[in-house]
Amino acid sequence: MLDYAQARRLMVDCQLRTFDVTDIALLDAFDAVPRERFMPEDRAAFAYIDQPQAVGTEDGETRFMPAPMVLARLIQALALKPGHRVLVVGSGLGYGAAILRRLGAEVVALESLPGLAAASRERLSQAGLGEGVTVEAGPLDTGAAGHAPYDAILIEGQVERRPQALLDQLADGGRLACVQGQGRPAKATLWVRSGEAFGSRPLFDATLPPLRAFAVEAGFAF
Repeated sequence: MLDYAQARRLMVDCQLRTFDVTDIALLDAFDAVPRERFMPEDRAAFAYIDQPQAVGTEDGETRFMPAPMVLARLIQALALKPGHRVLVVGSGLGYGAAILRRLGAEVVALESLPGLAAASRERLSQAGLGEGVTVEAGPLDTGAAGHAPYDAILIEGQVERRPQALLDQLADGGRLACVQGQGRPAKATLWVRSGEAFGSRPLFDATLPPLRAFAVEAGFAF
């Protein structure tokens, strides 16, 4: 039987630390949260492989959990502090939300696939991380304005277009981290709000499975 605790330690030491993840609290969170509990039961053994993992399919759309090193670098770029309000978009079964809660954030997890949203509530509760996480089911591209403004927003999938409705829900000085672009390679990108202006900068090359809600329509060009 797979030793999940050992697999988790190897993930932290061999995937995260070697990919410029230096935040000690973040490394501790990845070491503490059991990633396998946020996978489908028949795929738990694949939880610590360094690639995105499918966590569920509904209405022809499959949701993926990001690879550990990409997720960790995106979260690190948000520069979170305890008590920050964070929106997770495309939250799947809740692993990213669990990491953020472990860091002391107040989390809103938004998932458009209702079955996954319901399952994530149960898994977060079972992991002892349900308090402080609000799971919402609804369209991803419109965000969760009822809980805004957010100090940070994390998008757990690749976006092909500027996520303007989400950017509008940031507090002044707030940050949004995502993987943005079409195909390979895309760029992990950090957006920062300053008043009514939004600036962005690339962080590193990355690819995630795309989110349908942020796809570019045929014939659209930047």
